[in-house]
Amino acid sequence: MDGVPIFPHMSQPKERAERVEQVIPGLYRWSVQDDRIGGVSSEAYAVVAEDGAVTLIDPLPIKEEALRELGPVEAIVLTAGNHQRAAWHLRKVFGAPVWAPQQAYGLEDNADVTYGAGDTLPGGLVAYHTPGPAIAMYTLWLERPRSVVFLSDLLTHDEAGTPRFVDSQYQDDPARTRSSVRRILEHLPIEVVCFAHGDPLLHDAASVLRRALDEDTEFPLEATEPA
Repeated sequence: MDGVPIFPHMSQPKERAERVEQVIPGLYRWSVQDDRIGGVSSEAYAVVAEDGAVTLIDPLPIKEEALRELGPVEAIVLTAGNHQRAAWHLRKVFGAPVWAPQQAYGLEDNADVTYGAGDTLPGGLVAYHTPGPAIAMYTLWLERPRSVVFLSDLLTHDEAGTPRFVDSQYQDDPARTRSSVRRILEHLPIEVVCFAHGDPLLHDAASVLRRALDEDTEFPLEATEPA
């Protein structure tokens, strides 16, 4: 993924997923090969609450029946303006409100609800402001059934190895990205990590994130300041 911008302001990729796969009970994922970013894999997620309500996170194009099979779609949550993707189309299909960060930029339509740091969102998600790739970018935390962190674009996991930071030229503030990852590690219990690009981490996720910081040569720890 080196040299490939992963923060385009084009709304959605051309490819449409056919099905979802379970990540852990109550959490589902679907992927497309994203033509906007050189065919790199992009990921979207659906959280199914105990009452059966479905919340979509950064939704990509997908066969609508695949989502209907999960249950009633009651909300769509964006982690950043550049992750609007198929949100507006799916809002029309399901009549579900779109939640977007305060001051999110690049949106092609108006969000129904805006949120900020510390807010509790549909599906039991809690919002943490984690700027860097974009100023208005949020990490989402889901406490049950395991502690899941949705990292948005803070790191990518395009191969089986250590997650990596996107090239600095495609970030608003790359040093702040590193600070955001450190703060997540300091303040949240992490069992599962879900990326906007790449396979989730289901085991030793916190240790893997620390290794990503340790192996970072562009902005090593001593060269960055707290956010």
